[in-house]
Amino acid sequence: MAKPKRLYRCKECGGQTPQWAGRCSDCGAWNSLEEEIQISSPTSQAMISRHSSYAGEQQSEVQALSQVTSEKAVRWTTGLPELDRVLGGGLVTGSVVLIGGDPGIGKSTLLLQAMALMADASGVNPLYISGEESLQQIRLRAERLQLHQSPLDLLAETHAEQMIATAHARKPQVMVIDSIQTVFTELLQSAPGTVAQVRESAAQLVRFAKSSGTTLILVGHVTKQGALAGPRVLEHMVDTVLYFEGDTSTRFRILRAVKNRFGAVNELGVFGMTELGLKEVSNPSAIFLSRGEAAVAGSVVTVIREGSRPMLVEVQALVDDSPLGNPRRVSVGMEQNRLAMLLAILHRHGGITCSDQDVFINVVGGVKLSETGADLAVLAAVLSSLHDRAIPRDWVLFGEVGLTGEIRPVQAGEERIRDAAKHGFTHAIVPKANTPHKTIKGIKVIAVQHLSEAINALKQAE
Repeated sequence: MAKPKRLYRCKECGGQTPQWAGRCSDCGAWNSLEEEIQISSPTSQAMISRHSSYAGEQQSEVQALSQVTSEKAVRWTTGLPELDRVLGGGLVTGSVVLIGGDPGIGKSTLLLQAMALMADASGVNPLYISGEESLQQIRLRAERLQLHQSPLDLLAETHAEQMIATAHARKPQVMVIDSIQTVFTELLQSAPGTVAQVRESAAQLVRFAKSSGTTLILVGHVTKQGALAGPRVLEHMVDTVLYFEGDTSTRFRILRAVKNRFGAVNELGVFGMTELGLKEVSNPSAIFLSRGEAAVAGSVVTVIREGSRPMLVEVQALVDDSPLGNPRRVSVGMEQNRLAMLLAILHRHGGITCSDQDVFINVVGGVKLSETGADLAVLAAVLSSLHDRAIPRDWVLFGEVGLTGEIRPVQAGEERIRDAAKHGFTHAIVPKANTPHKTIKGIKVIAVQHLSEAINALKQAE
């Protein structure tokens, strides 16, 4: 038996060092080095060679690009349209999906519903493997969701080699691992959940999925900062990375893709948590626009675009005298640096200063503004709160504000205007380049080129 070798591996980047240090020399992360013990022996080397060839891997051949056939990917619909939208149309055969989220957000519920619906309606043979719950606990959840009659196969296992052996025997078309942090492999002596175990276990499962054509879904834990726990290389090994977000105090959940090799990465799925599980929200704008009857100062509606879907959200601003020498700039749902930049543009090109005011911005409903089309609405909300003058409830604004004060066009402007008109808005302040070619019934479009023109239009609205 060879002598154990002790080393330290970074849980953020996977880099290793023979001695512990407070900071990783590769990625610069602090307190990220974890101890590992490696044993190199003839037995372990034989196990590695044996398991590396379990899938019947063959040596690849060099091919010209023109000779490679582009076969259309086969997709399995999950039975949940919002989940299919985020995935790009469904689960692709042989793909690997990693989904993460806070504890109790509903990851297991979402996947149990999807697998049960696929087994019932699509005739797919899924296998749900749980390393955190017993089969009795899964049965209780299924009874609560009224899915206990579904022909879904379950397995409680944490051993990676045993999972692969079971999958070889049963040949499932879709396999769920809940969660990857509980899985361990015999090739390593470290405890489950460590960087080495997560990386090696995931690598074995990914190789199996690619070679057998099985669609693999991995559930991952998240850190305090909301990022997926474990080595960063885990996100590079998979095809799709999904984040399940939301506040456990509310019933709405948002599913977004941050990586997708088979679809767009800016799609958004909205769910509502009920007693019978997660229900799709086909019209999320109705949720995010649940405002009061009367117009109030500091509240503005804008139209953002998440993937192929326009969505109306409410932007709220609170501007108040600051007792501090350095006024606060607090933003929830948008980048704080962009808020500071927009306030500087408002001062330089609008002649309105907030240097002695605290400015607070909140995007209602937990939505995060990932595009610049809401810039004009943010500034309008700040002006409304600063002057304590409400903007009419039937007005909507969108447009990107440049550093020179120009109002720049956004993508799919006419589609955003039509969606606003469908929800009863009668006036829209938009960039001039987004002016529709034909008149849209029920809504008056006010086209602006500069920030000063938008400010004048808002004064007329008051």
